[in-house]
Amino acid sequence: MRALYLAANTSLVLLIAFGVAWELFLAPLRPGGSWLVLKVLPLLLPLRGILRANRYTCQWASMLSLAYFVEGVVRAFSDPAPSRYLATVQSVLAVVLFVSLIFLARDLGRRQQPGTAQ
Repeated sequence: MRALYLAANTSLVLLIAFGVAWELFLAPLRPGGSWLVLKVLPLLLPLRGILRANRYTCQWASMLSLAYFVEGVVRAFSDPAPSRYLATVQSVLAVVLFVSLIFLARDLGRRQQPGTAQ
């Protein structure tokens, strides 16, 4: 469970930092940055709950991560070269976040149920 917790937290923080860096410095849509940087704001909502290993937050945040996966896939196939590679990295981070949150939520649920083996 510790590895899942670390993977979820790390991938969430990296996805937030990566989204900001992408849209402000690495390959913004417009020189100097774009308003697309605001796309990371929804990722800030589950941050506290995931850091505290809240099962409910892990469940709904896993669904939120799918939006970032979809955006990454779409931009990987439609954007020019610099953004294409960044979109692939975003997709990988979103998949790691999704998988780690799903399994973390499952493990947290097992720990909350009385009489189950840990």
